[in-house]
Amino acid sequence: MAASLLSAVVTPAVVAAGAIPAGFTDELVRGGLNQPTAAVFAPNGRLFIGEKSGIVKTYDSVADTTPTITTDLRPKVHDFWDRGLLGLAIDPQYPARPYLYALYTYDALPGQTHPKWNDACPTPPGPNGDGCVVTGRLSRLTLDANGVATGAEQVLITDWCQQYPSHSIGTVTFGPDGALYVGGGDGASFTFADYGQRGNPCGDPPSAAGTSLSSPTSRGGALRSQSPRRPATEPRTLDGAIIRVNPDTGAAMPGNPFAGSSDANARRIIAYGMRNQFRFGFRPGTNELWVGDVGWAAWEEINRIPDATDGVAENFGWPCFEGAGRQGGYDGADLALCESLYSGGGQTGPYYTYHHDASVVSGDGCPTGSSAISGLAFEQDSNYPAAYDGALFFSDSSRMCIWAMQLGANGQPDPSKLVTLASGVSRPVQLLSGPGGNLYYVAFDSGELRRITYTSGNRVPNAVATADPRSGPAPLTVRFDGSGSSDPDLGDTLRYAWDLDGDGAYDDSTASKPEHTYVEVGLVRAGLKVTDQEGLSDTASVDIDVGAPANPHPVVTIDEPSSALTWRVGQQVSFSGRAADPQDGALPASALTWRLTLQHCSSLDNCHAHVVQDFAGIASGSFTAPDHGYPSYLDLRLTATDSDGNTGSQTVRLEPKTVKLDFESSPAGLELTVGSATQRAPFSRTVIVGSTNSISAPNPQDPGDYWFTGWSDSGARAHETTAPATPETYRASFVTCTVNGVTVPDCGGATPSAPRSVDAFGGRGKATVSWQHPHWPGVDGVTKYRVSVEGGRVYDNISPTATSQTVSGLGNKSETFTVQAFSAAGAGPAVSTSLSGSRVASSTTPSTLTYGSSTTIKGVYTDTDTGAALPGLSIDMWARPKGWTTWTLRTSATTDSSGVVKFASRTPRHYEYQLRFEGNSAYLGTTSSVRPVTVRHRVSASFADATVTRGTTAKLSGYVSPRHAGQYVRLQRYSGGKWATVSSKKLSSTSKYTFYIRWSTRGSYRYRVMKPSHYDHAAGYSSARYLYVR
Repeated sequence: MAASLLSAVVTPAVVAAGAIPAGFTDELVRGGLNQPTAAVFAPNGRLFIGEKSGIVKTYDSVADTTPTITTDLRPKVHDFWDRGLLGLAIDPQYPARPYLYALYTYDALPGQTHPKWNDACPTPPGPNGDGCVVTGRLSRLTLDANGVATGAEQVLITDWCQQYPSHSIGTVTFGPDGALYVGGGDGASFTFADYGQRGNPCGDPPSAAGTSLSSPTSRGGALRSQSPRRPATEPRTLDGAIIRVNPDTGAAMPGNPFAGSSDANARRIIAYGMRNQFRFGFRPGTNELWVGDVGWAAWEEINRIPDATDGVAENFGWPCFEGAGRQGGYDGADLALCESLYSGGGQTGPYYTYHHDASVVSGDGCPTGSSAISGLAFEQDSNYPAAYDGALFFSDSSRMCIWAMQLGANGQPDPSKLVTLASGVSRPVQLLSGPGGNLYYVAFDSGELRRITYTSGNRVPNAVATADPRSGPAPLTVRFDGSGSSDPDLGDTLRYAWDLDGDGAYDDSTASKPEHTYVEVGLVRAGLKVTDQEGLSDTASVDIDVGAPANPHPVVTIDEPSSALTWRVGQQVSFSGRAADPQDGALPASALTWRLTLQHCSSLDNCHAHVVQDFAGIASGSFTAPDHGYPSYLDLRLTATDSDGNTGSQTVRLEPKTVKLDFESSPAGLELTVGSATQRAPFSRTVIVGSTNSISAPNPQDPGDYWFTGWSDSGARAHETTAPATPETYRASFVTCTVNGVTVPDCGGATPSAPRSVDAFGGRGKATVSWQHPHWPGVDGVTKYRVSVEGGRVYDNISPTATSQTVSGLGNKSETFTVQAFSAAGAGPAVSTSLSGSRVASSTTPSTLTYGSSTTIKGVYTDTDTGAALPGLSIDMWARPKGWTTWTLRTSATTDSSGVVKFASRTPRHYEYQLRFEGNSAYLGTTSSVRPVTVRHRVSASFADATVTRGTTAKLSGYVSPRHAGQYVRLQRYSGGKWATVSSKKLSSTSKYTFYIRWSTRGSYRYRVMKPSHYDHAAGYSSARYLYVR
């Protein structure tokens, strides 16, 4: 799954600045924040920063170091996992319109008031079990001249039902049209394919709240993102959508795509089909809205809405699509909302995607695996190099990197022109353009707002000073170290000057690592000044507490659990701990705070953190182990704070109990879906014991058109399973519904399909009815056959292995015979045939041919009783594409003196032919057997030059008839006594192809081109072509 956007690390210190290109500087603007999530600059330079807990702070400008509290929304905000205050926007006419807009997770059930969960989620229901249901809220705050909220909060919208603790709300921003644009995620599970099967607390159709939904009719869970495609009478939700609303009322703006709807939410929506469009923004000077959508298992997306003000509602396809392809977990569930999108189209593909296992820029130094696109902003009026003009910046909070997509020749951001702007930064959760045109970013883990500036001249160095020890009794000898200081200009050297006695003068040492002994008790602020060769300098300080105890920090002990404990999902884990301080002695429970963090890993050595829950003011308690994918583990940290504000902590790592699950298919090699990933069986998954895993069997499957018949655990084709404590094998069984390249009608059900090639041959008073077994035998196989004669005679309980039945006692008249196959579930379709007083022997020559060739269909008609030839009969030739049920009359002819009739037919694809004699005054009619004709692709191939020099490229071109644009041909080389495929190409719109071949060794090489079979043609091969390499 994609990484959490609002993960938090649990190390005591976080370094925010990352590696950046020459000339750029990553610098601190404001620090000391507690999990900041959003920032916004007012037109007059005032800065607002929102913290996840619900506090908004304001600064007069970026130079202001003392914030003022704008508002405290904590009583209303559900600050849990990825939920919280996540979006801020300021009115573009501020301060004339003194409004600040806040978008946050509202701690209330739909239709109810806060508080409900109080920044927690107990078990039950459990964060990833049945979920702690909340909503999203958009509010407007009126500000005074100092940026402080006055009066009551104006609630504009409360919606966005969220069952699970991620995919909450995200961005609120103004558009160039003065409208307010707001987005929220699907509120669905990130651990399994969620379509409302866990209680449906949001009340999604077709059932009421509290009634679990099922495939194929479900329209809940992640399918809330497709709510605009629900039936007209069903309510729309804002989940997974971007809305365009009036900033004064929250009502839909005129001209929105669904402006004529009677549903208020539908009227607001301008785009939908997104999973977690956490950040989006407008391209300056346009109505283009660019959207970052956080993916699940494979792809991060950047989506483009060409005109956010037009009447088109873009559907980006989630959960049916992820990236450019179908999402395996939801595709496998056979959900009607997805199936209709697959068959009917209409989704808008992403502008750019990157895979979780691939680097955005080769060698960018950013980790792969866990990924979460977390910020979008455009360059605007900066002094950055010209290559960055108008560039799209985007960030990934899990990879901790920022990239620039520079403009291409068409003036749009070009995915082929990607560069890394910053790597190793502290979890960026928002990008924004600010004063000076600089790019700013909110660093969640380090609690900072930072900016990236550029200068083409000499830049200020960075001073870093450390000391060891920093406290202790007098006399105290301290070792200082300034060698961590640096200069952003390559090749610059630094001079060191120390103020070790705290008198403000940097005159005590010029060494990089001086030592100083303090003899007087007191607090000394020692300082370091570093100066580069052009005279620019920077300072840093460190406090030395002379006379204080050597270790003033509390000593923390976690008594339980120990690191030896392993947990399963849903397990109650008890914890207890204590702390002692050198000054205060044993600390009370009120001085203790516990934090439970889930470390989610894309590999065993690449993890990020989800803060699950904090427990403040207790020495002991318990928690329920959460449900999550593997690899992952839990960190339980105890922090103690003494009366002086000094802290100490201890962390215990708790590994999960895991189990191996094996997945097989019968026959082997078919696709199965586990979670979000589809893979060919057999394969294995390691999961956490007790975890919920969604599994499904895509149905039907190619090649061979296999149909699912059952799981070994007796579950539905798409169902959830709880991981057992011991290894388990899950086997899906299939039966093929394709024979000789033709899909069998009525295949895939519990009962058999129709018997094939049913025919009858009559004699004097008797007839032999014959057939071939059905292609599809039914789930339990054929148990018997039944032949019925018109008029009531029935031959029942015929052996399931039989292929004919003799019917006796017939008179000299036409008869109709019906054949049915039975399984344990009942009768399959009936097939009838009739016998008259004549008979015909038919054939096709040839029965296999190449496209463009002809076949001859021949019939020899004789008297049923005497066997004499029947001349002068008018015979119709009927034809149909193989596999079709409807016949078409092609032509007619008359039998010759020998009772023979012949038809020549050019056959464009697999066809079936049948000769029919409709009867005349002398003879009753009869119908020939069905004669199939197999048609191969015609493949041409020729070298432009069949003799080439070593190291040069030969060009082999050709075409396929009939045209099959977009399908593939294979280049095969003859070697070792057999043909082997060496390459493949997609056919052009005119069904042409070209292969390029290069050899470094002399010799002659034999090639051919093969077009694989399709449902309407058999595989075709070109003539062999020789390539001579000199």
